[in-house]
Amino acid sequence: MAGRIRAVLFDAHGTLIHLREPVGHTYARLAGEFGVTLAPERIEAGFCAAFRSMPPMVFAGQSPARVRQLERAWWRTLVLATVREANGCATFLNFEDYFNSLFDHYGSANAWELFPGARQTLIGLRQRGYRTGMISNFDHRLSMVLQGLELEDLFDTVVRPADAAAAKPSGAIFALALQRLGLAAAAAVYVGDDAEHDIAAARAAGLHAVDVGSLPSLAALIRHLEQLARW
Repeated sequence: MAGRIRAVLFDAHGTLIHLREPVGHTYARLAGEFGVTLAPERIEAGFCAAFRSMPPMVFAGQSPARVRQLERAWWRTLVLATVREANGCATFLNFEDYFNSLFDHYGSANAWELFPGARQTLIGLRQRGYRTGMISNFDHRLSMVLQGLELEDLFDTVVRPADAAAAKPSGAIFALALQRLGLAAAAAVYVGDDAEHDIAAARAAGLHAVDVGSLPSLAALIRHLEQLARW
């Protein structure tokens, strides 16, 4: 393999995978199964506002089982804030059942799909000798999603906040991925879609960074890396 780049690390949501339908539509559709009518556009706005107000999903010093409980509670708080913003909280006879339905849905591959060329790009990188990994702020359900999408075996390492006791944009989560791969930051490229949490954060941690939105397609990433190796 030419050049100094030995590993390519990816963000998850917005880079390799995306939701099959908008959040507002999913929340409203599942609410309908509980006899509750919610407006998708109000849910979408409420979700964005609630998500921005939430603290990082980092629970240092906790056991894996406790982290899973706390991650679930984090999402429960967000969902409750979202439906309150949409004026729907008082109409649920059993909010817990609704939340459980949402939580289980987003923890399965049924909620997600690959961007075009995602699997082929990962396979192509590995065939060329690159190590591949994922660094994501997703919770413990990520492994189930990747397994359901048949991506799990295409990564040498997957790092989440629960693994690093840190979330992007913290450099600690990048450092753990590099440690697991046994590589220096300069030997890795991070591919993401968020200017702050992906691109700026990776560069601050010493990695090369590629904004997936700057590429015509994921398939173009391999050629981009070949050009990067010549610099």
